Amino acid sequence: MTYFLGLDISTTASKALLMDETGSVVSVAAQPHSLQTPHPLWSEQDPAEWWDAVAASIRAALAQAAIRGEEIAAVGLTGQMHGLVLLDEAGQVLRPAILWNDGRSQSQCDEIHRRLGREAFIQISGNVALTGFTAPKILWVAQNEPEIYARARHILLPKDTIRYRLTGDFAMDKADGSGTALFDLKTRAWSEKILAALEIPRAWMPPTFEGTTFTGTISAEAAKITGLKAGTPVAAGGGDQAAGAVGMGVVEPGIIGLTVGTSGVVFATTPSALIEPQGRLHAFCHAAPGLWHLMGVMLSAAGSLQWYRDTLAPGIGFDDLLKEAESVPAGSEGLQFLPYLSGERTPHPDPLARGAFIGLTLRHGRGHLTRAVLEGVAFGLKDSFGLMEQAGLGEIRQVRASGGGTKSALWRQILASVLGAELATVNTAEAGAYGAALLAAVGAGAWPNVVSACQATVKTSAATRPDLAQVAAYRSAYAVYRELYPALKPFFGALAGA
Repeated sequence: MTYFLGLDISTTASKALLMDETGSVVSVAAQPHSLQTPHPLWSEQDPAEWWDAVAASIRAALAQAAIRGEEIAAVGLTGQMHGLVLLDEAGQVLRPAILWNDGRSQSQCDEIHRRLGREAFIQISGNVALTGFTAPKILWVAQNEPEIYARARHILLPKDTIRYRLTGDFAMDKADGSGTALFDLKTRAWSEKILAALEIPRAWMPPTFEGTTFTGTISAEAAKITGLKAGTPVAAGGGDQAAGAVGMGVVEPGIIGLTVGTSGVVFATTPSALIEPQGRLHAFCHAAPGLWHLMGVMLSAAGSLQWYRDTLAPGIGFDDLLKEAESVPAGSEGLQFLPYLSGERTPHPDPLARGAFIGLTLRHGRGHLTRAVLEGVAFGLKDSFGLMEQAGLGEIRQVRASGGGTKSALWRQILASVLGAELATVNTAEAGAYGAALLAAVGAGAWPNVVSACQATVKTSAATRPDLAQVAAYRSAYAVYRELYPALKPFFGALAGA
């Protein structure tokens, strides 16, 4: 039996997943990371901690499966996107990594738009400049830590820092490269225009590769630490969202990925580089070679339900809350919920947006409130679908759902009816690490391409189909929902004290 290893360097932990040649998962191990927030809006981690966690996870996964490192045919990588790791000439880390959820660089985002022009920047990169991306973080270091910036010679993302420790090679996949906001989306390469405008030396940027391409092999030193065999090839892999889409089989146009976790993500594979003109959707390269994707991000999806339960129904189990909501008709009898508890990103990139219950009457009880939360989140996710259709996305054949929120049959039915699409769940538990393993397996020749690998390994559940009566009710309710943000936006700044 041949095995493939997928590594996921996420924000909270490093995970190692072992998959056999049939696509069956044989073991998973994880080691947690700590997070440092030394100042307001800052979010940092020590890359040395990632390496320790990765090495421990690999050893644990091999031990669980009773597999020797010699039996691993290839390794794939994924991890948190958009972070910044600066290395010096000798490959030593210069400062803690600045993570995707760090918010210190808004003035640098504004400066990027001034230097290149906002619309021009969107047309090159496929995105607006956001504090989450790598590009403004680089400018922040240049402007605020010039002594560190002067010593920098290499720019890497978190998972590619682990690649360097595993192989000694500087490399990055094209999906993660496009997530830096330094890429030319259409040509799938570093944008010389953006790099020049931001005065970032081209030599600092690593070569980029399609997700299934091998970028190096396990070094003798890394082999001793991890238990892997020296010379084992390492595939380029992909950022966590793109690799997770591979793990869910979202690698063909018409199949949409929907993640209902703390945040919500809508992921659509496209055969060409589609760009939403105002940058309200993210547009990146896919980890599957030669493909792109659109992505909408909602900041508080299942997080809205968590907040609601913890704040208004403490001590009540989620199952009990959702049971009460089952008897409430679609539309919650005129009650609406705006899920902007953390501000919003798609379709309203507004950190000052606020959550709200609207339409409360004496008739409404806790079941109505609960159902309104579920419906409000579904409406927020539908906003991303609408933007994708406007950007040129074709027919939607199936929505593949994952995340804690999709465990609820009621919420799945609401989502299917609101979206007007068949909703299926998949058999993948650790989609990111599994997708990384599949990319490595394709690179090793286990399957001819990513699509065939996913078709052979990713299984879907019985689908939840739209309820036609609910579809009509939600069409009317969603029309009201769409008008609420524009009506309330003038007050959000005042409520936030801005």
